[in-house]
Parts: sequence; C-alpha cells; structure tokens
Amino acid sequence: MGEQILLYYLRTISLFIILFFLYLSYILFIKEIKINDFNLTIQKNQSAKSIINSNINNLNSIEKIISEISLSIHSKYIKNIHYGVFIMPEKIKLSEFISIITKPSNFISKITIVEGWSKYELNELLQSKFDTFDDIEYLDILADTYFLHSYEDFDSFYLKLNKIKENNKKKYKNHTLLDQFSFDELIIIGSLLEKEGIDDLDKKLIFSVIKNRLKKNMKLQIDATTIFAITDGKYDLNRDLKIKDLKFKHPYNTYHIKGLPPAPISYVGKKTMELIFENYKSKYLYYFYDNIVKKHIYSKTYNDHKRKLSEYRSKK
Repeated sequence: MGEQILLYYLRTISLFIILFFLYLSYILFIKEIKINDFNLTIQKNQSAKSIINSNINNLNSIEKIISEISLSIHSKYIKNIHYGVFIMPEKIKLSEFISIITKPSNFISKITIVEGWSKYELNELLQSKFDTFDDIEYLDILADTYFLHSYEDFDSFYLKLNKIKENNKKKYKNHTLLDQFSFDELIIIGSLLEKEGIDDLDKKLIFSVIKNRLKKNMKLQIDATTIFAITDGKYDLNRDLKIKDLKFKHPYNTYHIKGLPPAPISYVGKKTMELIFENYKSKYLYYFYDNIVKKHIYSKTYNDHKRKLSEYRSKK
C-alpha cells in the first residue's frame, strides 16, 4: 500500500514537472510578448525584475515570476545583461528578448566629424551625444563618420577614434614622405589643406605648394593660419582679412613665422591624409583664390603670380 502511494506521488510530481517545463517552454519559446517601447532602454545594474515589469505588459503574475527567474539565471550563468538602448522587433518571444538584452546594444547612432571642423564645432556635436566629454585635440583623431553604440560613453568612443587614427598612422609607417615630415607634421599640413582646399585636386596642389615653399625656406603665407591666429579657432571671423592682420605677430600666423604652425588648426579627414600620401608634386610656389571663377589660380614664379593677380583685380 505504501509503495502505491509513493508511486502515486512520484507520478504526480513527474506530471507536475513535465507540465511546468511545458509551460516554461511555452512562455520562453511560443508566447509572443508585448514590448512597451521598441527602442527599449536598460539602465546600468537594472534588475531582472525591473526589466520585465517595466518593459513587458502582457504577462500574468506567474509568467512574470518565471520570466524574471529565467532572465536572472541566464544573466548569472550564461551571459550578463547589458545596458543601453536596444531595438526590438515588432513580434518577439521571451527567449529572443533575453538573447537581445544579454548582448551588446544593437542600437547604433552615426557621428560624422567633418574635416576642417574646429574644436567648438565638434564640441557642439559631442554635447548632443554625451552627458560629459572633454576637448579632443586635433592631433588625436581623424575626421570621418563613426558609429556609436548606446552603451558607449565618451571615453570609450574617444579611445576607439584614437585607435583608428593610430592604425592609419601604422598603415603609412614605411612611406617615403615620412623621411621629410613626421606624421604629426603631415596632420598639421592636412589641417591647412582642409581650410584652404576646395576639392581633392585643389588639396593636392596646395600640398605641393607647401612642400615647395618649405624646401625653399619661404613663408607659407596661408590665410587660414592668420584667421586661426586671430580667433584661436574659437569662432568664425566673418570678415575679410586686412593688411594689418597679416602682420599680426602670432606663432600660428604663417605670414609672420617661417615653417609650419606648431599644431593643426582643424580636424583633418582620413580622406585628406590619403591625398597627402599620394605625395603629389608640382613646381607651383604661389596661388590665390579667384572669386569670379571660384577656384585657386596657381603660378610657378612671383612675376607670373603678380600678373595673374593683377588681371583678376582688374576684372573685379
């Protein structure tokens, strides 16, 4: 009689376990859950209970408890819950939900750092993306389009950008141009091209002029450096340069100093660095901007430069 009772209880318990696992399988793999917001945000160190209660709205009390336990066990023994923003599909099962939030955020925003930007322009962008951030030095990164995961803070974003810049530097480590200039000096030159050049060919031509003038120990006399000297790169000048501006004694004013400025005057694009390493050559030493034809006019000699400049001024 005792064995029959024991057998009865064992069968009952077995049936209960089977039904429980069937119910668990139903909740995990069959039942479609309703998400409050398809752009779901999980806070750092948010509990499994809070995640389930605040984001899923079609579970009864038992289903919530089972979901919380399933998420807790998965997070503890398989993969941790991540924080950030997660994009959820319109229809989803609990197992899929758990799989998504125990991987890095699948939400990515695009950040485009424009070549030729000044620090204040980049800071306006960073302010819209991060709660706290620091100034990024012109030498530290290359301007390009980058992608930011919602869980990345400023420090991790900066480290990623700096690593990309360093990898780019390694790419050219055996280039013959580095026999003449350091990589940082080429970034300085690149910043001048960003401010002066109109298109890719124009940048290559200006680069050749800079090389030629440096070789002859001539002052670079680049207007963009004078503007930077006046504004310190903190605002737009919004006026034409005057003769007295060109005489402004400042370490960045290449009408005053010989050689390159001590540091870049803007962020330099990855594409511009590629153009620089083409090492374009010409015999040009002079150029000016023709506002009528909207392009720079180049000359090999000072007399030719004066003649073209005089012709241009007579047309104005």
